Amino acid sequence: MHRDAFDADNFAVVIPARFQSSRFPGKPLADIAGTSLIERVWRQCIQAVPADQVIVATDDPRISDHCANFGAQVEMTSSTCLTGTDRVQQTVAQRGLDWAINVQGDEPFVRPEDIVAVRDAFLSAGGSHVINAMAPILTEEEWLSRAVPKLVFDQHDQLLYMSRAPIPGNKAMTLAEAWKQICIYAFSSAQLERFVNTDGKTRFEAIEDIEILRFVEQAVPVKMVRVESGTIAVDFPEDVDRATDMARRIASARSQ
Repeated sequence: MHRDAFDADNFAVVIPARFQSSRFPGKPLADIAGTSLIERVWRQCIQAVPADQVIVATDDPRISDHCANFGAQVEMTSSTCLTGTDRVQQTVAQRGLDWAINVQGDEPFVRPEDIVAVRDAFLSAGGSHVINAMAPILTEEEWLSRAVPKLVFDQHDQLLYMSRAPIPGNKAMTLAEAWKQICIYAFSSAQLERFVNTDGKTRFEAIEDIEILRFVEQAVPVKMVRVESGTIAVDFPEDVDRATDMARRIASARSQ
């Protein structure tokens, strides 16, 4: 049902998770120092909001069964979802939620305080804007990586464009100042309904394979929230080793 207003308390953090990833099949179940990727994301989320407000949205019984084993709520969604945001929209509709925070299932060290910052920004805007997080790019390697969405924004931190290309560029093609997307979003149920009310992906969303661009192309304002750099996303199988090393460093620091 379309809602123009929303209840601030009627929301969930939704973690979309699919098994059949083109870049990394079975990624949510990848082992990161003895704990699955999806469980690590979930454990970070329940530090930001109560566990009963965190839902893993999947279409795969292997992921559902695994999540049930560590106590996560699961919502089964369609196998035809084109993006994680489609999966979030289905969860919001099936649960009768007024809004949701989307935390990508490939961020095992997502900071709870960043989730809270996105939540607070959404509520401060009265639900009028989609909210997305961003952080400074610190290395040229990250600026050039096709796995890292880069972005430009206006003087009010409203998103203008996002690309896998190294933007903003200069004549020397060197890193001057750049920002990357952090995959934490907040949307109202009405914004999500508008997102799915398209005939497939929009033009630049399809070219870039960046779903937040669908909102930009629909002229839905997207407000960017500044957070710190330093997290590791698991995009490819080779990222598992980096994430494992970081998990072990964190565990070692906590034990001292």
